[in-house]
Amino acid sequence: MLAHHVLFWVKEDTTEAQKKAFKASLETLSGVETVKSIHVGVPSSINRPVVDTTYTFSLLLLFEDMAGHDVYQVHPLHKAFLDEFRERFEKVVIYDSI
Repeated sequence: MLAHHVLFWVKEDTTEAQKKAFKASLETLSGVETVKSIHVGVPSSINRPVVDTTYTFSLLLLFEDMAGHDVYQVHPLHKAFLDEFRERFEKVVIYDSI
């Protein structure tokens, strides 16, 4: 199993409509055939010193293996998301674990 966790900080001037479209586009990534599980979220209201709530969106994808992840990286749905929203990224942090 490979977990691919992506945290997105969108630019400050991103409108609510753009954020809604961003989230909807993230959800389309469930259509990648190698994605076993997906969760798209926003920061929780948990207030603890060790919890980072500064990001805008969280994307968690689970793959069976590295080969599944590699398919995702070049998949047209992933590329379409990047093409449409890359300019909205202020910062992106990715945590991959096996």
